[in-house]
Amino acid sequence: MADLDSAAALEELIGRYDAAWNAHDVAAIIAFHAPGMVFENHTAGERVEGDDVGPHIARIFANWPDLAFRSRRLYARDGLVVSEWTATATDPEGRRLEWDGVDVFPFRDGLVLRKDVYSSAHSARVLDA
Repeated sequence: MADLDSAAALEELIGRYDAAWNAHDVAAIIAFHAPGMVFENHTAGERVEGDDVGPHIARIFANWPDLAFRSRRLYARDGLVVSEWTATATDPEGRRLEWDGVDVFPFRDGLVLRKDVYSSAHSARVLDA
């Protein structure tokens, strides 16, 4: 195992990765990904890989321009991170929504090999009904 994949290194890396997501910085996000990386949102039935990941993430941000994530729990071990989070965003009708999720990230050489997303987005909570 490379030092880049140690639990401590990955915990710090995920902090920077999450900041890039909250900044909607697609180029910074992609810089954390290994070549051929797989992004799979199991809840939404979406799977993209490699060069298709960046445009897919850009579309997420275009569809949800105020999307933000708050970390709830982080479990890091050598080569793997599991992150529990809560997302907020405004839907096309102007309602503020909130939902919870979990991301599972295997790593190699300090780069994300996969991002497997599981969430309650299909039954998001309305914050300002």
